[in-house]
Amino acid sequence: MMNKHSISVLKQLFEAGELSEELIANLRSDERKGVQQLIASYEKKQQKNKELQEKFLQMSSYEQNCFAKGMEYIAGVDEAGRGPLAGPVVAASVILPANFELLGLNDSKQLTESARNRFYQTIKENAISYGISIVNSETIDQVNIYEAAKLAMRDAIKQLRPSPEHVLIDAVELDKLSCPSESIIKGDAKSISIAAASILAKVTRDHYMKALHSEYPMYDFASNMGYGTKQHMENIKKYGVCPYHRRSFAPVKHVVS
Repeated sequence: MMNKHSISVLKQLFEAGELSEELIANLRSDERKGVQQLIASYEKKQQKNKELQEKFLQMSSYEQNCFAKGMEYIAGVDEAGRGPLAGPVVAASVILPANFELLGLNDSKQLTESARNRFYQTIKENAISYGISIVNSETIDQVNIYEAAKLAMRDAIKQLRPSPEHVLIDAVELDKLSCPSESIIKGDAKSISIAAASILAKVTRDHYMKALHSEYPMYDFASNMGYGTKQHMENIKKYGVCPYHRRSFAPVKHVVS
């Protein structure tokens, strides 16, 4: 009988997913506390998985509407780095296959760094196509951050092969695209394609800032990613600005002047 197995063996079977629902049902009558704890943990995981599946389905609605209209290549677009005082703004675009599934996919800011890095690899490996564009601080100072973000987004979209038939964009209106587009407020939490793009953009920018840290360790870019933390502001006042600081941003401009 299954319920005669030791707790450690049952735990291994649960973790390996090698217990059928019928056997789990039989284990419910096992009075051992350890067995009941295993079942409770299993049910909690099942519930969590169900919630993640429902969330993923909800976030697939924009893409599914496009698929229902006969489209095949739907791109999601997002950017990272509009707020920092230093470093580039990075935009990413991605076209996911219709059968793509990545439970837990969400706005990059809602994920841990380790989850973002895992998802980053999965998205790149499974996407039909993706594009990543980096616009430096010099250009940001020349055209302003909003226009720089749009430049990055347009460039990321142009990299896609095949070209998208419809583009879903996080909160920004883009004109002069070769196909229809749709701006979605908080789209990185409402569309799997935009969420995937947000992860590609965020992880790419984080890697960039960590590389800058080795060149300018006094600003602690590996930790603050260029954002205006208290320590970062103090270090700007102490060491001045580096070539990667955005001189058009008020806090930096004040120090420069």
